[in-house]
Amino acid sequence: MTDNKKERYRFSEAPIWNIQRKYYEELGTKAWNNDQVPQYITSNPMIAAAYAEMIFGFLHDRAIKGCGSEPVTIVELGAGAGRFAYHVLHELCQMRDYAGIPLPGFRYIMTDLAMSNVMAWKEHPALQSFIAEGLLDFAQFDAVHDTVLNLVVAGTTIGEGDLEQPVIIVANYFFDGIPQELIYVSEGQIYEADVDVEYPEHKDSLKPSEWLNQITLHYEHRRAPEYEQETYPYRDVISLYREQLEDSHILFPAAGLTCLQRLNSLSQAGFLLITADKGDHLLDNWKFAEPPELVLHGSFSLTANYHAFVHVFEQRGAEALFPPHHYININVGCILHLDKPKDYPNMRLAYRRCIERFGPDEFFSMKGWVDRNLDSMRLEQILSFWRLGGYDAEFFIQSAKQISSLLPDANDEEKQDLLRGIELMWSSYYVMEQRYDLALDAGLILFEMDMYEHSKRYLEISVEEEQDEVVSTVFYCLAICCFELELVEDALSYIRKLLELEPDHEEALALISHFE
Repeated sequence: MTDNKKERYRFSEAPIWNIQRKYYEELGTKAWNNDQVPQYITSNPMIAAAYAEMIFGFLHDRAIKGCGSEPVTIVELGAGAGRFAYHVLHELCQMRDYAGIPLPGFRYIMTDLAMSNVMAWKEHPALQSFIAEGLLDFAQFDAVHDTVLNLVVAGTTIGEGDLEQPVIIVANYFFDGIPQELIYVSEGQIYEADVDVEYPEHKDSLKPSEWLNQITLHYEHRRAPEYEQETYPYRDVISLYREQLEDSHILFPAAGLTCLQRLNSLSQAGFLLITADKGDHLLDNWKFAEPPELVLHGSFSLTANYHAFVHVFEQRGAEALFPPHHYININVGCILHLDKPKDYPNMRLAYRRCIERFGPDEFFSMKGWVDRNLDSMRLEQILSFWRLGGYDAEFFIQSAKQISSLLPDANDEEKQDLLRGIELMWSSYYVMEQRYDLALDAGLILFEMDMYEHSKRYLEISVEEEQDEVVSTVFYCLAICCFELELVEDALSYIRKLLELEPDHEEALALISHFE
């Protein structure tokens, strides 16, 4: 039920945006628990590797230009749970070390609206080595209002013109969740699509997610000639919409465009934007567009108008890279707002290789098929897809049961590849707010392959991290590992711990009787 009272707002000023802010400020990194707010599609190792390739290409291009003495600043907007930044830095450092060529230094700055997220990243164990190396810093940043970056670790501020190198801006699932204007095009005229908000009862007692779930929106059109006036900064793209569209509702990213302009002012040399979102860069996809609906996932999201970003910055001399084909799940694009953007061949080739030919959108489509057919996949197919995805921990967790069922028929080469994959996965594992005992799954798979030394390592990590929830099977497997490694005293210790949990465990009783 709802109150009878309705209130009308300009869409970009509707209360839904403040509720959105409140949601993220209250939940912090818990917003991504159970994928309540989607994170996998923009946080998996595969998409992070693609971004690292483009950033590496850009650094290489700057070095070739003789601009290698000053570091390049990478700013991620809305870094969320922090997993994406970690994977990008992990891959970028590996590429730097492997290539062994002169490059500019770089510093990655994770930003978010919620200060609780910033402080959580600062303390995250996986990020400490990057902080110590001077590669990572953090800043609270409000994309709608802020003009500077106040760095938490360095204790310094990046303000207008402070950066000599271009700034790299990373924005994933960002522009679809910050305020947007909503206009309506009809018969060559522009209308503001105001929104009537019908509030839920007892709204003051509701959590932000409940508030959003119960709100009702109704749209009304109002002539808005201000969009057509010479003084309106984005008049050119609005004129294009007037000429090319009819009976179309357009989400217009004025806040996103001004955010990019404010970040651009930090640098003396322009910016490179790398962005992924639900968003169309093709004008035809905005024809006859219906009024937007809130896509709810704890918070909400809409559709990003990448066409407007491309048009506005191309008019200013930038080059835009977007796929020539239609996207299915996520659209990944770049805008090179730089002097002579064609002079960045390594970055542009990386985009062609890692996004246009086969990228995160195609990978996610394939993963949907894999998810539905995992139970019928062979080990060689699971290993191939796992390798394609950058040895992603989430896929290993998902496929552990099927891997276990296939191990009796696995050959030695497959077992060695499994071991290598587990070690690579563990070396790049980022623990999120919602913990999962990855070490347990890894240890049990290795135990089934009779790799006792490796199994012991991971099972002991599991015991250390999950002290209050250790299951008896873990102690039994650890005891067997120790016996096989001729660590008899350690084996007996684990048997005694097992018997504390299960005094009647027959195998444990037989073992301890034999050795004592």
